[in-house]
Amino acid sequence: MFVFGFRRLAIAAIACAGAMGIVSPVIAASAPDISSLTIGGRKVAVTDARTTPIKGLYRLTLESGDVVFSDPQGHYMLTGDLYENGEHGLINLSEKAANEQRREALAKLDKRDSVIFRPAGDIKGTLTVFTDITCPYCQELHKEIPTLNKQGIAVRYLAFPRAGDHSPAAAELAQIWCSRNPQQSMSAAFNGKMPDNSGKQCASTIARDYELGRQLGVQGTPAIVYPDGSLVPGYLPAGQLVSHFKQHAQ
Repeated sequence: MFVFGFRRLAIAAIACAGAMGIVSPVIAASAPDISSLTIGGRKVAVTDARTTPIKGLYRLTLESGDVVFSDPQGHYMLTGDLYENGEHGLINLSEKAANEQRREALAKLDKRDSVIFRPAGDIKGTLTVFTDITCPYCQELHKEIPTLNKQGIAVRYLAFPRAGDHSPAAAELAQIWCSRNPQQSMSAAFNGKMPDNSGKQCASTIARDYELGRQLGVQGTPAIVYPDGSLVPGYLPAGQLVSHFKQHAQ
């Protein structure tokens, strides 16, 4: 895994933005075909490439989930957040791009591969939660689902076994995903009762969710993605979740 000092770019990026007269607050997903970089003699896959308002500088997400700004050849790289000095203050273009990347990635997933708790009536929107049943705060968040559903908010679970996709927790999540009633099995698992199946057929789904979470910036559980793509780590009570939902609705 490659870890970089992300905040180091902020001042330099602001200076570049001002000097070059940047006016666009968007980082678009229309970069050239940059599929990998060579770092320290090792080829590293690029999972997402986007243009920036600075000509020749691209926002690249590496296979580790780390983000760098680079020229197409990977000769020069910067790390950190890219800002625009807008009329009303600084605009975090990196955050906007990350939110867009999450929205696009989650929209591609087959809902049948998720464990979804839906409201009885109309759905105002969906919270996507990367979860691990061995996580105490995930258990606390699960208790808030009835309240969220009453507010018209659906909760879609994706798997994120904190110890990795080959851990005992990953195997248990696979059992839930492979059960006849995943919603019921999820609730039972949070109370210590696992379904009676091997879960082997769903191991690839758990691995996919885990890798996706890493690429989208998930570092722990629960990790909550709001409709606008913003990511908020950690447990929040239902009242705060509803308030944040209203702030981060598309």
